[in-house]
Amino acid sequence: MTAVSRSTRAVFSASLIGGLLCAVAACGAETAKSTSAHGRSDWQEPSAYTYTLRSSEGERALIGTFRITVRDGAVVKAVGLDDSGRRVAQDIPDAVPTMGELLAELEQARREDADVAEAEYAAGGHPVRISLDWEKDAIDDEAVYVISAHQQLG
Repeated sequence: MTAVSRSTRAVFSASLIGGLLCAVAACGAETAKSTSAHGRSDWQEPSAYTYTLRSSEGERALIGTFRITVRDGAVVKAVGLDDSGRRVAQDIPDAVPTMGELLAELEQARREDADVAEAEYAAGGHPVRISLDWEKDAIDDEAVYVISAHQQLG
């Protein structure tokens, strides 16, 4: 019986050590994105940058894909990259947001207890995806923003 107990303990100990080693190894790995339902990024919006925004979901004016240039907290250029984006950029250019405005919309959704108010952030801290759904059972109140090709300008 002691042989079984020692064998069982040895297997348990080896499993425990193996699990700890895997956990420690995983802690050292840096991920490209982090997801946060309630956390916030400490990213500070630069004074000048460009980014690509794909805005989808819901029934709202801001639908489409855009290449956006921001200077001093304001959109100075918005180019629609698809039919929807071109219409918005031409007809209602003030609807095209900065990343700071997208993050403000996320914070507002959180303050107002939206059913979904989530964000994914790049390793550098800027948002890469924001998902909003004000009321889970409501139709067409969702918003999904996918942010790519972020580049700070000099």
